Amino acid sequence: MPHLISLVIHDMDKVDAVVHAWLEAGISGLTLMDTSGLSHHVGRAGLRDDLPVFPSVRKMLESTELQNRLLFTVVADDFDIDALIRRTEQIAGSLDRPGTGILFVMPVTRVAGLQPGKSHDG
Repeated sequence: MPHLISLVIHDMDKVDAVVHAWLEAGISGLTLMDTSGLSHHVGRAGLRDDLPVFPSVRKMLESTELQNRLLFTVVADDFDIDALIRRTEQIAGSLDRPGTGILFVMPVTRVAGLQPGKSHDG
């Protein structure tokens, strides 16, 4: 059965190395998205949107937002997910440590486009 592998990584300086490692491991397609977590939004609760703030100051505050990067891909059922996780942790650090990131794998019951011209059912 194909699997969805998702990684939220907190250290933006390590994203490129992780992407290259995933490509070297045989990932053929990968999507990256900028994300922010709940702690960021809870931390902003003290900022009021109704106060007049100079645009340049507001822009400066917005540019310091903590960002994460979400990487996700779908792999075929014979892909070595454990090896990919080990390689990811060699670069990003142990995902058991707070503030490193989170990686999760989910089964995909149906996918089209994983391989050109083929549809996979799990």
